[in-house]
Amino acid sequence: MRWLRWWGEADEPAPAPDPAADPTSAAVGDPEQIRRRIVDAEHFVNQQASRLPTAAVVKARWLTDTLREILDTSANRPLDIHAVLLVRNTVEDFLPTTLRSYLNLEASMRDRPGPVPELLAQLDLLQEAASNILVAVRGQDRDALATQGNFLRTKFSGSDLDLP
Repeated sequence: MRWLRWWGEADEPAPAPDPAADPTSAAVGDPEQIRRRIVDAEHFVNQQASRLPTAAVVKARWLTDTLREILDTSANRPLDIHAVLLVRNTVEDFLPTTLRSYLNLEASMRDRPGPVPELLAQLDLLQEAASNILVAVRGQDRDALATQGNFLRTKFSGSDLDLP
């Protein structure tokens, strides 16, 4: 854009915003896109099940089920950005990185006692974070119901200022 321009000259068009650069954009929080990523994560867990400890497979699938429950609440109202980021980052980065880190160990290293508890502890941390978000999302639904009830009681009941 030029500082001085003649009347009638148009500014250069602004570049289109990059949806990936804005974490609140619709593309980042698209429930169907995230749902497909959850399915991809489940396929990865299933494909690697023979190389993972049974407890890790169970915990990873429990995590993907919890993430799906969080995502399913978006049918009622848009998800909070924190919920979107947790679900998206977990299925795209945190879960696959955790599992791949374990799978990249040589087979002899995976058989030692240290890596399995570490893997399970990391999966527990991811599950705890997802469960906390699910509780918060469900709490928002309860709060919305209570707020609506208070509004209706105020709107349709007699005023506290009415004289007897």
